[in-house]
Amino acid sequence: MATETEVGALLHQRGWRTAFTVAEAVNTWAALVHVIERGYTDEIHEYTNDLYCRNWLHEAWLLLDEHIVQLWTQQIEALDDRYRAATVDDDGYALGQFHKLPGPDLWWWRRRPRILTGELERSLCSVQQEKRPAAGRSGP
Repeated sequence: MATETEVGALLHQRGWRTAFTVAEAVNTWAALVHVIERGYTDEIHEYTNDLYCRNWLHEAWLLLDEHIVQLWTQQIEALDDRYRAATVDDDGYALGQFHKLPGPDLWWWRRRPRILTGELERSLCSVQQEKRPAAGRSGP
């Protein structure tokens, strides 16, 4: 297993834009969860980009020294619980219309914010309306 510095550098080499620290990634996830709880107003592509902070934590957890994982797990699990409470499970239907969904172990991609506002609301509501059958239509 690797140190936090080694993992940050390794993930940066794998394509992450910088060598993040666990603290930076956790703080970014916490900030995103906070915004989602109050109503995310940016557009859909910004939202999907923001979700990648949780991906970074997922990838880092597979590589980090067990001691570091133990130090941060409780805080991340609490943030994950808040995210679940602030979102609705739709099996990725809404986000999948705008972004290729990663594997099922990245569960946060299969949820959408419970409170929809601004540009994100317009995008996700347009998907939900397309999913519904048109009023007054009868069978095929």
